Amino acid sequence: MRMLRSMNPNDQIASAVSATVNFSIAGKQHGHFCLPWSSNESAWGSIRIPVTVINNGEGPTVTMIGGSHGDEYEGPVTLMRLASELDTAQIEGRLILIPCLNLPAVQAQTRLSPIDQLNMNRSFPGTPGGSVTERIADYITRHVIDVSDVVLDMHSGGKTLNFIPLAAVHFLADRELQSKAEAVMIAFGAPNSLRMRELDDRGMLDTTVESLGKVFVTTELGGGGTATARSLAISYTGCRNVLSQTGLIKEDVTLCATRMLEMPDDDCFVVAADEGLLEMRQELGQDVYQGDTLARIYPADRTGAEPTTIKVPRNGVLMARHHPGLIKPGDCLAVVAEEVQR
Repeated sequence: MRMLRSMNPNDQIASAVSATVNFSIAGKQHGHFCLPWSSNESAWGSIRIPVTVINNGEGPTVTMIGGSHGDEYEGPVTLMRLASELDTAQIEGRLILIPCLNLPAVQAQTRLSPIDQLNMNRSFPGTPGGSVTERIADYITRHVIDVSDVVLDMHSGGKTLNFIPLAAVHFLADRELQSKAEAVMIAFGAPNSLRMRELDDRGMLDTTVESLGKVFVTTELGGGGTATARSLAISYTGCRNVLSQTGLIKEDVTLCATRMLEMPDDDCFVVAADEGLLEMRQELGQDVYQGDTLARIYPADRTGAEPTTIKVPRNGVLMARHHPGLIKPGDCLAVVAEEVQR
């Protein structure tokens, strides 16, 4: 009997990405995910994404990812540190560290890849026949997420946003999966823990991991296109806490107080409708109250004009704010979350 061929072209395309590490062998390996990429600078070149795998005995597989956006640095710095510090004897299970997933963006210090202008965290689950970013996403989906039990994806606000330091999970229909994710989030021990909503979750690593029934936790640990001593300390302690909570390393979780927040709906987002100089009237992290003045926007090209006043949309905590001093229509000016009981 003649077999019918799949109508999905991606089913017929093998990934062009290869790995210099083997997820199955015991021990500690430093290597790369390698994607051939011909460019004006290198005709037969390749993109080499650094990865460390530590595999020792029975236990869960935990994957930690940084650098999905190239202007967010807590993840890359912390995971590079862990890749150097941890040794095989400390691990019971398997740890996969990918400090700079979107390496071209990290090297260019940009949110999007400079090669194809795509957002890594809107390119999942990827496609093996797509652009550079889509091919990397496809490989991670098929070969890394598939073997992982827990995924920690580390973010901050990049050059355009600034966040209070937080770990976060999504509102999930699967209550058991949500409970497992929240346990990891609380163990991370950031000063703030968040149940969050996305304005648009299509193409995210987050939803790809969750759709496969795996535990997913993310972070927002600052912003402004840099990392501070405080944000890096929170990041490092949090990652080690996750390794402890999941049983990958045998040490006590460092107990840290955390404030529980929620984003109950899209009204949490404050979006600018005008362009100009931004005058914030509320401090990041403080309690804010509906109707109070959140910010003012002054036109930059003339004096004497009345500023646009933006009001606080709801009672809550100023969780994030626009970082640059100039703002334009459509920019996220602020995010106001609600404090809740755990």
